[in-house]
Amino acid sequence: MERSLSMELVRVTEAAALKSARWVGKGLKNEADDAATTAMRQVFDTIPMDGVVVIGEGEMDEAPMLYIGEELGTKEGPAIDIAVDPLEGTTLVAEGSWNAMTVLAVGDRGTLLHAPDMYMEKIAVGPECKGVVDISKSVTENLHAVAKAKGKDITEVTATLLNRKRHEGIIQEIREAGARIKLIEHGDVAAAINTAFDFTGVDILFGSGGAPEGVIAAVGIKALGGDFQGILLPEDAEQEERCRAMGIEPNTVLKLDDMVKGDDAIFAATAVTDGELMKGVQFKGGFAETYSLVMRAKSGTVRFIQGRHSLEKKPGLVIQDTDTI
Repeated sequence: MERSLSMELVRVTEAAALKSARWVGKGLKNEADDAATTAMRQVFDTIPMDGVVVIGEGEMDEAPMLYIGEELGTKEGPAIDIAVDPLEGTTLVAEGSWNAMTVLAVGDRGTLLHAPDMYMEKIAVGPECKGVVDISKSVTENLHAVAKAKGKDITEVTATLLNRKRHEGIIQEIREAGARIKLIEHGDVAAAINTAFDFTGVDILFGSGGAPEGVIAAVGIKALGGDFQGILLPEDAEQEERCRAMGIEPNTVLKLDDMVKGDDAIFAATAVTDGELMKGVQFKGGFAETYSLVMRAKSGTVRFIQGRHSLEKKPGLVIQDTDTI
């Protein structure tokens, strides 16, 4: 992939963030999601690349989501796989809550996991804990491994996971082990990435969430030198068969290199609402400010990018009278 592709991808996440940010706090998550998806698709199709969505938010009959198998780009340029979540945290936008972002990941063709949209059990840690966690082991064992790797007492380790009924057992085990918990309502891509930045105060991610978000987070974690493992969790025989049709045996451990083969992969995200890593979109009269993160696994480069966008010169970023608010 061309090095310049990184900045092209930031244009995609910026456009989606700017459009969806107009819906922050309005209680209309589907409208925010549609705005992000439409903006992403429009900008993707201006980029010189031959892209295919290998894991996204749905199949072709579920458009307007960017569906698995959708082709994006001008067809001139590198052949790449795309994993995408146009708006990570639609409910967060609707409620005006923290950590909503527009996010995607790309890799050379054939390098990103091609799998159905379903749940995935996940574990994520930063670079200090690479190689010391194992999703097949107990929560307690992994907490002690992280504590040892970071030179912490177990009571100083903070785990994060989605606040869901299905995670009650994990929550209880974390507390019994003596570790701390940060429960989140939505947005486990940001939660996984946070494990690689000390200033977030998060050491490890547990629990299950969407597989698309898992693959995207895996690209970011690989760029940061951390570790990520997952297990696809089909809910019925049909989903199991779809996994096998894509060459994946259900309920088996997927290591980081299974989800992101090779090292030429790029992660890009733009914050829609404020979070631990970045500020959300800020509208300031005639312009708007965005805060983005782009990382390339091949070089290990991590860039935080602040953008200023003229709403006069980019009128498409302003909600039109025909839009429903």
